[in-house]
Amino acid sequence: MSQLMLCNLANTSTAGNYTNNNASSSMEDDDSYPLPTIYRCRAPIASLDCMEEFNGSTGGADSGIHCSTTQQGTKEQLLTSCITSQSQRSQHPSPGIRYRNLGKSGLRVSNVGLGTWTTFGGLGGCTSEETAEAIVALAYDSGINVFDLSEAHSGHRAEIQLGRILLRRGWNRSSYIVTTKIYWSTKSEGRGLSRKHIIETVQASLSRLQLSYIDIVMIHKVDPMCPMEEIVRAMNYVINRGWVMYWGTSRWSPVEIMEAYSNCRQFNCVTPIVEQAEYHLFYRDKPELYMPELYNKIGVGLMAWSTVTIGMVSKPDECGVSFLSRSSYKNKYSSFSWTEDETQSLYKESRRDPLTPEIRERTMDEEPPRKPSDKLRDVCALADRLGCSFGQLAIAWSLKNESVQCLLLGASNIEQLYESLQSLQLIPKLNSSMMLEIERILDNKPSRPPMISTLALR
Repeated sequence: MSQLMLCNLANTSTAGNYTNNNASSSMEDDDSYPLPTIYRCRAPIASLDCMEEFNGSTGGADSGIHCSTTQQGTKEQLLTSCITSQSQRSQHPSPGIRYRNLGKSGLRVSNVGLGTWTTFGGLGGCTSEETAEAIVALAYDSGINVFDLSEAHSGHRAEIQLGRILLRRGWNRSSYIVTTKIYWSTKSEGRGLSRKHIIETVQASLSRLQLSYIDIVMIHKVDPMCPMEEIVRAMNYVINRGWVMYWGTSRWSPVEIMEAYSNCRQFNCVTPIVEQAEYHLFYRDKPELYMPELYNKIGVGLMAWSTVTIGMVSKPDECGVSFLSRSSYKNKYSSFSWTEDETQSLYKESRRDPLTPEIRERTMDEEPPRKPSDKLRDVCALADRLGCSFGQLAIAWSLKNESVQCLLLGASNIEQLYESLQSLQLIPKLNSSMMLEIERILDNKPSRPPMISTLALR
């Protein structure tokens, strides 16, 4: 009887070793598990979601985590070593960080990224380089792998400073993603989206960043005087040269994105993978109506930003936060062309023209539309009930939209970024009933206009 039990134990042990060997060999063939031994260290205490979070935040071979099979000691010692190394590397862990494919590409991005518009003083701030480096380090250690730049918003100074920080930190290049923009506006005559301007801008950005390549280059606004074929061919050229990995768009209409996609297919060029658009509680049409359609049809993902998440809000005496008026935007941030029209959506109701007599008589018995300030006050009250700030609630609400693959956060100090990261833990609290209550307060759920037959228009 004892011999039979010993044989069973030996078979069980052999089967267990065989399973572990197969698992390790399959992971070695899979690029999503860069360090196969990490799985053996984390498996006893981690779920699959935590596994994904851990792998995405390690930062590759230079992350400081060493769990090699050559390390001496028992499995318990290896496990303790892995946990200790991870805790030393990440002083402010963010459990809510998740990693998703950007669009239908294979590029994995964190669900929140760092928009450096306020970090490097691009919005009139005076953030020192030491503070900026601390913010970037906190973002990286928390699992964020996307750093967004723009020559329009932050200027050349942001690229220079980020390049210095990345050089000093010495992080593994495959562990972070740098995005920048090629800017066009009506105020910059002679600097449209020509092939010359695109190639020169990419080369200049590479020099300032001191990088061998840029992960994503986005075209900020369309140049109506430049053929779409020239734009897509120029982006295809910089990608073929290895200067850029992917390209995307910013502030493009769905029609313009479809035109670019059609030209890419026609001329056998690389298609865009992402559109960067504004999205928050008071601006919802494009991200909720049209971006899911573009994702399903041509694989374009959504990288969202908002006036709340990047810190472009004023601080009044009531409710703790409010949006800047259009005039305040233009006076404080006069260099931004997108503030001339995109902020109008926040105040459309308050600036609505007087009703005609016919419409006024028809709507006398109806409840008057609520002002944005009233909605904002109610949302702030709801945030107080949840024990969070308005900004945290706005971030969590935006991430509830599955179409948002990456939401850009802004921070001018470490405390602001840490507070924004804590909003990720608020997402599970936004259940269906809570989301319905927010919808009732906002009363601005976008809907498509009814289809009209061309026969009815005759």
